Amino acid sequence: MNNKRIQDFVEGKWATDVMPTLIDYIAVPCVSPAFDPDWAVHGHMMEATTLLANWARQHLTEIEGIVVEIHQLPGRTPLISIEVPATSEEDDNSPVLIYGHLDKQPAMEGWSEGRSAWTAIYDGDRLYGRGGADDGYALFSAVLAILALADQKLRRPRCVILIEASEESSSEDLPYYFDHLAARLGSPSLVIALDSMCGNYDQLWTTSSLRGQVAGTLTVRVLDEAIHSGEASGIVPSSFRVATRLLSRIEDPVTGCITMPECVARVPDARLAEAGLAASILGPSIYEAMPFVVGARPTNQNVTSLLVDRSWRAQLAVTGVDGLPPVGAASSVMLPATSLKLSLRLPPTVDPDAAGQALKACLEDQPPYGAQVSFDIAFVSPGWHAPETAHWLAHALAAASLQAFGRHHAAFGGGGGIPFLPMLQKQFPDAQFVVTGVLGPQSNAHGPNEFLHIPAAQKVTMALAHILHAVPHG
Repeated sequence: MNNKRIQDFVEGKWATDVMPTLIDYIAVPCVSPAFDPDWAVHGHMMEATTLLANWARQHLTEIEGIVVEIHQLPGRTPLISIEVPATSEEDDNSPVLIYGHLDKQPAMEGWSEGRSAWTAIYDGDRLYGRGGADDGYALFSAVLAILALADQKLRRPRCVILIEASEESSSEDLPYYFDHLAARLGSPSLVIALDSMCGNYDQLWTTSSLRGQVAGTLTVRVLDEAIHSGEASGIVPSSFRVATRLLSRIEDPVTGCITMPECVARVPDARLAEAGLAASILGPSIYEAMPFVVGARPTNQNVTSLLVDRSWRAQLAVTGVDGLPPVGAASSVMLPATSLKLSLRLPPTVDPDAAGQALKACLEDQPPYGAQVSFDIAFVSPGWHAPETAHWLAHALAAASLQAFGRHHAAFGGGGGIPFLPMLQKQFPDAQFVVTGVLGPQSNAHGPNEFLHIPAAQKVTMALAHILHAVPHG
């Protein structure tokens, strides 16, 4: 493999072939069904799907046997499948599945002047706009990696590229397509997901775990109607105080540690070592990147501890409140009820259903002052923990990072969740996993000023070519 030729090929194709279509894709408001129930009527999802599928057809013509298809099951978002035959029969038995998605989060307010969600703006190394990094680049990266190998007539396994359109809606349509395409997918030896984060843009990062989640609404009601606080305070307990007292059953209000045993898991030694290595690379940037107000500070300044807490410790966040009027409209009354939207992140190996039921029981049992208390679970999602990395893959990741980035590969656990990963692991229990992406510092997926770091995307593409070439014979 001529690495300089790989680099020149990928960088040249990104400039001439990828960027024009990627800019067109960013302009399409293909918002995921969870945020646009009328997505099918609006037509943006199919517009984006057709745009990307046509690009793949146009640029894969030189490889014989390529099949690019758009699938749409009744009532489901569309999906692109691209089947790429192996270069030899011995490489055709165990395919590599490469995953990405094309649906997007809503535009959101707060974009800097001159930028917007649906207008691509190229500024230095960054391409601003919704969906470029999360993760419209994935199809282009996967196709170019395959073409880069073909350019040097290098071996590759059979590859199946899947680009779905419901990831931002918890991949609710993906299982139906697994069933629909089961014969084509077979039993992949390797799953590559291009929808994750990176600690910096200087080396290849892979994600080794993701937390699960329980989300729901805690409601505390003490009155049938509001009453003057001068008459009621001291007699009627505050519904807000009752709610915070209930939260103290599951979270230490001083340390933030979750005390429910159902939400605790042992951190594997390998993940502790991995966090230590990542901490040595990232240093204080892990918390300096947070938009703290002046004087605020992280929970602690031990970077290894912060990385472990973010990926392997249960953490509670209150993400919404009902029952409290805006400050400007507040009057001197005791409010009847308070509702808090809770998001409880769970260690990757914790059963989210069991944790959810334990959380509900803990919050609802023997409410203070006989208040009416309910915790309604909105959803639970499992975490994900990568299988032990095979020797060949560990070597391939190390070599790919050095060849593409000039620096060693690194890995860490993610704090959020990616629903399709536990789906894929359940579907393909014997597969190895490479979960990577370009969502690095300040890239701000789902928020204002989301951007794709172009050099990083190009290098991930080069690394992907190296990994595909290293897959063992069937």
